[in-house]
Amino acid sequence: MIIPCIHNRSYRIVSDCREKVAEVNANLMEATFETLKTNQNYWLNIPVYLNDATDSYWRLISSFGDLEKANRENTAEATLDALKAGQLFLLGILAYLHDFMIPYWTAANSFTALEKQKLTQTPPLETMMDYLELLQFNLQVAEKGLTGSLKSMHEFSLRGGAKALQAVTNTFFDREGFNLRDYNAAQVRQLDLLVYGYPEAIRAIKPDYGFHFGKGGYKKTAETDRFILYQVLPQDKRVKVRKEGKPVVILPPYVLGPNVLALLPGEQKSYVHAYANQGIPTYIRVMKDIETTPAVQVMTGEDDALDTRFFCERVMKMHGKAVTLNGFCQGGFMAVLDILSGELDGLVDALITCVSPMDGTRSVALVEYMQHLPSRFRDLGYAMKDMPSGHQIVDGKVMSWVYKLKSMEKEFSFVTFYRDLMNLEGAEGKEVKISSTAAAMNYWLIYDRNDLPEGITKISFDSYTIPVEKDGTLPVKLFGKELNFKGIQEKGIKWLLCYAEKDDLVDQAAAIAPLDFVDAEVTVFPKGHGAIATSWSHPETECALHKRFGPYRGPVRFQLDLEEAGNI
Repeated sequence: MIIPCIHNRSYRIVSDCREKVAEVNANLMEATFETLKTNQNYWLNIPVYLNDATDSYWRLISSFGDLEKANRENTAEATLDALKAGQLFLLGILAYLHDFMIPYWTAANSFTALEKQKLTQTPPLETMMDYLELLQFNLQVAEKGLTGSLKSMHEFSLRGGAKALQAVTNTFFDREGFNLRDYNAAQVRQLDLLVYGYPEAIRAIKPDYGFHFGKGGYKKTAETDRFILYQVLPQDKRVKVRKEGKPVVILPPYVLGPNVLALLPGEQKSYVHAYANQGIPTYIRVMKDIETTPAVQVMTGEDDALDTRFFCERVMKMHGKAVTLNGFCQGGFMAVLDILSGELDGLVDALITCVSPMDGTRSVALVEYMQHLPSRFRDLGYAMKDMPSGHQIVDGKVMSWVYKLKSMEKEFSFVTFYRDLMNLEGAEGKEVKISSTAAAMNYWLIYDRNDLPEGITKISFDSYTIPVEKDGTLPVKLFGKELNFKGIQEKGIKWLLCYAEKDDLVDQAAAIAPLDFVDAEVTVFPKGHGAIATSWSHPETECALHKRFGPYRGPVRFQLDLEEAGNI
């Protein structure tokens, strides 16, 4: 009975264990299903979570790609602009150098022809010494040109260095603002304006620049074999020329020509119109074309005086009053000679000279230049050229080149290139507008150089190489007579002598030399050589020609006061 009892209890224990295991399994399965059911949203959102986690990464990779593409485009554009700027820079340098050297070829031809003659007439040892001195002179001139060029390059680099450094910094550190692409693009615009835009603007000013006698506003009054006398009429139709007014006859310079005295009449920047617009009877003497007029090619100082007398007789007869003779630059010196010759006695009672070299030997820079030039080469023959008529004339471009050589530190091609380049530099992103005045002045300097008769050039040459004597006697004679500054006062001529404070062409000492011998009224204008005919010819400027300024009065005011005094 004992054994069956044990068996039954074991069975019940095993049975209970199975039931418990089954229950636990059932609970475990139920818990597992409940867990799966509970976390269903999580499992379903795993791809979303993965996508969110990698989205920023993919965006970062994409932005790096876009940035690299933009950088490549900017780099390519900056590189192309740099190449274009370099090309324009080289082209500009060559163009300026070509313009500077044009007179050299004429001078070289004349030099070769004249030296062939001198070589046969001069001992070889003397020739060798002369050429060594000429070499030394050339080296001195080249040194001045090199010094001026380096100074201009340094100034240009200083002005642009800060911008270049800013552009490089912003580019390499990927900063906002002015970068290399912008810098190179600005350089291209500036150089393109200098090489193409600036010359085009200068050529385009021609219709507005200077005299256009065929378009009205002028009246042909008299003519000789060498000159034509034109009356300049007022631009304002409401202004009438006073027939009984005191007339003025204006003598322009030979080499610089008459057009600078009517720079921009439409903008009221005209020396001659400053008189005419006040109702003053105004006349200008214009030389005929020397290329086609043999009488001009052989003209002398005596011819100048005789033709001036003819014009003054005609003008005095028309207006019934003595003439005021008005000379600008070289024209002023010729006016003085004409008066001192005695040919204008009874015709001229007043004289106006503006920036005129009365004693060229007092122009320190030019005299120093001439002193360094060996005496053998101080010969006008090196500037002569033959004409079809068989006559010889002096090349005006070569003569003006002499002034450039004396001021190589300011006028050498590299110096003027950098100077113009800096003048055309505008604010970032803004286009520079070339003023009409700048274009007109450059047109005058580039295209308006006149050839000269040998006789007239010899007069100027003597005045720059032979000083005025201590008693006032000039180094020039007319009609075989000595001329003395004191003759102006002896003839009772009222003289207004004008010069410019910053004139680098005619020194103050050269302009006021007559004051050592005669009394004359002096007017000092600010700025440089051409300012009286350009800046101050505008009626609304501070030192306008018809105004009084400080202790001075302008030449138009002087003329008006003379007229008023004569009418009292």
